[in-house]
Amino acid sequence: MAAAGSGAEGKKRGASRSWILFDAAGEERVLDADKYAIMHRVDINARDLRILDPLLSYPSTILGRERAIVLNLEHIKAIITSEEVLLRDPSDENVIPVVEELRRRLAPSSASQHDGRENLSGQQDVEGADEDESPFEFRALEVTLEAICSFLDARTTELETDAYPALDELTSKISSRNLDRVRKLKSGMTRLTARVQKVRDELEQLLDDDDDMADLYLSRKLAGASSPVSGSGGPNWFPASPTIGSKISRASRASAATVHGNENDVEELEMLLEAYFMQIDGTLNKLTTLREYIDDTEDYINIQLDNHRNQLIQLELFLSSGTVCLSLYSLVAGVFGMNIPYSWNDGHGYIFKWVVLVSGLFCAFMFVSIVAYARHKGLVGS
Repeated sequence: MAAAGSGAEGKKRGASRSWILFDAAGEERVLDADKYAIMHRVDINARDLRILDPLLSYPSTILGRERAIVLNLEHIKAIITSEEVLLRDPSDENVIPVVEELRRRLAPSSASQHDGRENLSGQQDVEGADEDESPFEFRALEVTLEAICSFLDARTTELETDAYPALDELTSKISSRNLDRVRKLKSGMTRLTARVQKVRDELEQLLDDDDDMADLYLSRKLAGASSPVSGSGGPNWFPASPTIGSKISRASRASAATVHGNENDVEELEMLLEAYFMQIDGTLNKLTTLREYIDDTEDYINIQLDNHRNQLIQLELFLSSGTVCLSLYSLVAGVFGMNIPYSWNDGHGYIFKWVVLVSGLFCAFMFVSIVAYARHKGLVGS
């Protein structure tokens, strides 16, 4: 029974995942909740939460839901609502800088001002300050986009630092060690390019669809649902969020003009996405330039190898020509060296030197003729 109980407890711990939560009030805490608690808290379905599973391979995705933004950008897996940010695996070494940046950027400038806005809703100057402030979800989204763009750009810079000297060394000395080093760098560049391309494609897809960008305006949708125009008898969307009442009050005041105006206005988010789209596009251009440099290096190496191959072919032609000429010389020596008695061999010993001399000159003349013909036809270099 004890073993079964410990096994069930281990399975329960395995099903839960560590999250860190940041809210609009500047508070943070670590949540060790299972997927059902997270789904109930942010009101998303299991299919959306599965995108954030680190054991599954999903492409970079930014999804706008009714009351949450599901964000999967490489190692950054987060759920953003109008008042909270839930970041997965905060102890990961690549996620720790994101946690520190969220802690710094999402901290309220003055907690007393927020309390005053909750208690003294009639102060018009505070309301004007609220209207000028970016929505909470956009500030959180900006942190994650900046983090992933900086991360990929840093990886690209490291790859450039290693790749360019290795390519230059390869052009000066072609060896198995240098070739293997460049092969590994090229494989890493291909993987990194695919990762950058996925993030860029997701941002481009968002920028091309105004409806998708409008779905990311969580505060505006929340304020619209809580305004008198839309009715105030809606259900409790965030039963696990203690500060939802104050958030609705702030969001309704900050977005009142937007609710009565154009709800399809996505200019603020479009400017935010365009800024990071240009940054990730610049990173992709760096990788494209590096790929072109690698391709140029490969072409140069192939030219060098072709030149060496041509030189070997020329050497083989010379050796083959010399072998043919020596074969003729050996043929003459073999004819006169046969141990067969014949009458004209007697009394003509003086002619031996002339046979050797004429045969040698003929073979040399034949070799020179073959080389001259090859040069004339352009088969060998001058």
